[in-house]
Amino acid sequence: MSLPSLETTPIPGLVVVRLDRRDDARGFFKENWQREKMLAIGLPDFGPVQNNVSFNADRGVTRGIHTEPWDKFVSLATGRIFGAWVDMREGDSFGATFSLEMDTSVAVFVPRGVGNSYQTLEDATAYTYLVNEHWRPGIAYPALALEDPTVAIPWPIPLTEAIISDKDQHNPELDPTTAIAPKRTLVLGAGGQLGKALVASLPGAQGVTRAELDVTDAEAVAAWPWHQYAVVLNAAAYTAVDTAETPDGRRDAWAANATAPATLARLSSRHGFTLVHYSSEYVFDGTAEEHTEDEPLSPLGVYAQSKAAGDIAVATAPRHYLLRTSWVIGEGNNFVRTMQRLASNGVSPSVVSDQVGRLTFTDELVRATRHLLESGAAHGTYHVSNGGPAMSWAEVAQAVFERSDRSADDVAPITTEEYAAGALAQDKPFAPRPLRSAMALDKIRAAGFEPEDALAGLERYLVASERP
Repeated sequence: MSLPSLETTPIPGLVVVRLDRRDDARGFFKENWQREKMLAIGLPDFGPVQNNVSFNADRGVTRGIHTEPWDKFVSLATGRIFGAWVDMREGDSFGATFSLEMDTSVAVFVPRGVGNSYQTLEDATAYTYLVNEHWRPGIAYPALALEDPTVAIPWPIPLTEAIISDKDQHNPELDPTTAIAPKRTLVLGAGGQLGKALVASLPGAQGVTRAELDVTDAEAVAAWPWHQYAVVLNAAAYTAVDTAETPDGRRDAWAANATAPATLARLSSRHGFTLVHYSSEYVFDGTAEEHTEDEPLSPLGVYAQSKAAGDIAVATAPRHYLLRTSWVIGEGNNFVRTMQRLASNGVSPSVVSDQVGRLTFTDELVRATRHLLESGAAHGTYHVSNGGPAMSWAEVAQAVFERSDRSADDVAPITTEEYAAGALAQDKPFAPRPLRSAMALDKIRAAGFEPEDALAGLERYLVASERP
């Protein structure tokens, strides 16, 4: 069978689908919902989970206008209707209307927040619809009066002659103060460097710390209203790389970096939100000059292994962006802040020179996140860092010192082996590090995002940190 066709309407996101119905002497056949074909014509991959049928015995049955909190794909199994829709969402299109007559060859995709109604034009009309959330007892949603004078729907059968439920005869008129807000954005790990930057940059985002929502706590997860969110950004992580090598650290690292992302992937599949998860170049062993998104995982230490497990879990979510990043610098304690403080205090540190990578400033990571979400880029894994040539930690420290009126020579290069020996001599745990952390940025560039040079980001970061 051929592809259906799609027609837009004055209501953003509400589209009409002309189905390929095959008729013969026996009746007709149609593919009422065929996911691959629907996606091919531009319908969103809305993930239906329930199919309902509303059978209407008589001509003139009129239902609505109901604004249920889910997307719908409506069509007919038998009969004919006059369908009418009203945009009840916040925004410029609030109150916009669209109507048309439908038979069994027509379907309509109705996005969440658009009021849905219809009037049967024939007896024995079976109205069917797919939805992407399960119906829940006691759920409340806005409704609109069928006779509302503002929207003035041209019902073919006068409402005085129609068959209308008692409930639908007492719905309120259009009121802008009751406009439906879009689903929210949730930032997990809002107390960390990246979490703070995300909350500050994403208008209306709700940030929560682990104390407010622990995704490893089954009861807390069950009680949280996940269906209210369109996007969940997981900036929460266990990042104590060396402590992860201890018995307690191992358990905490796996809980935060593997179990929690697996839970979020499951919730994303169930509730349909887009999951944005932040990972690390530590999932690789550091033997490649630059790491690509499709490089096989090869983690070295416990922290790295837990992050790799989280990557595998997140990839199972239908709508996910997995952003691997490196050497993150933001608001709070970090390597650049430490070097800046040492330079100011007259200290001359020893810094490893055989670990090479690129800095990633949180504002750059936030900018990449927003770009992917707002551009509708293909879901999947992306490597994100600032651009420019790869540098060693020692070279980064030297750059900080030079911009702090100290000589680069005041930073003494050492090897990772020498650094590890010092830690082990003090009975401190030490995790293996990937020596090459630079990641290929071709895929994120192909998605239309151009990373800022790391040294330019460093300059701006140091200037900002000097302000009172």
